[in-house]
Amino acid sequence: MSIRRSQLGKLLAIVTALAMLAAACADDAETTTTAAETTTTEATTTTAAETTTTTEAATSTTELAACTVENLNLVTPGTLTIATGETAFPPWVGTLEGDFFDDPTSQTGFEGALAYEIARYLGFSDDQVEWARTGFDEAIGPGPKDWDFNMQQYSITATRDEVVDFSVPYYVTTQALVVLEGSPYTEASTVEDLKAAKLGAAIGTTSVDFVEMVIQPDTPPNVYDENFDVVSAMNAGQIEGLVVDLPTAYFVTAAQVEGSVIAGKFEAAAAEPDEYGLLFAEGNPLVECVNEAINSLWADGTIDGLIADWLELGGGLNVISG
Repeated sequence: MSIRRSQLGKLLAIVTALAMLAAACADDAETTTTAAETTTTEATTTTAAETTTTTEAATSTTELAACTVENLNLVTPGTLTIATGETAFPPWVGTLEGDFFDDPTSQTGFEGALAYEIARYLGFSDDQVEWARTGFDEAIGPGPKDWDFNMQQYSITATRDEVVDFSVPYYVTTQALVVLEGSPYTEASTVEDLKAAKLGAAIGTTSVDFVEMVIQPDTPPNVYDENFDVVSAMNAGQIEGLVVDLPTAYFVTAAQVEGSVIAGKFEAAAAEPDEYGLLFAEGNPLVECVNEAINSLWADGTIDGLIADWLELGGGLNVISG
């Protein structure tokens, strides 16, 4: 009996040892499997990240390639055709003095200079830019165009956008004060200096709202049907100053009211300023590339510099604060 019990004890010991060994092997197998799974997961994650990076890089490269000259949607391949007015006036195109009046190829005037900056950003040389002439209203009509974009101080509106496309704004108007030379208001530096002034503006414009809400003169402004009527009132001495957007102020002083000057631009913004955009045929894919150019020219200060040079007397235009 003692021998059998001894043999049975040895057998139990062997079985127990084998069971422990099997368990240990199972644990090692699980650990190995888990490690393998982890490695596989990490590899999958790395591959996904690499794929995402590669995809983004490819997309970026594709977008850049789409905006090179050979890939642009142009009416004449290899040439950027820009339209302007049948007569283009300073300070937008050309200069009043010298040989550059109504000459967009001179690269003078705000729009004349900006057009070539956009062209260069897109990869065009100066001799790859051609100019066309159109009437203001005819360009807004639906249908194909024989130019790539039109640059004539077009305000971006929902109604126009139904039949044509616009770029992002390349200029946002500010309000300005026009007075006669020798007026006490030529030296106005704040809106408080204008409280006693007899001012005028055209009805339905942002200028009327600006006078009433920002300047708030002691006497309500004279309101007229059109800007032309405001000019007539100033010529007749019925008002001491007129408030218009800055581009209109330049036209008034250059061509409509003899002896008038721009007393200054207002620091405060109008509630709904006009935004000027380049005009394209509806659905033209060129818009996206031109938007990229305009956004870049805003970001690097080029457009601000052109505004100062051509629309703000070289940065020396008086600013009326308040």
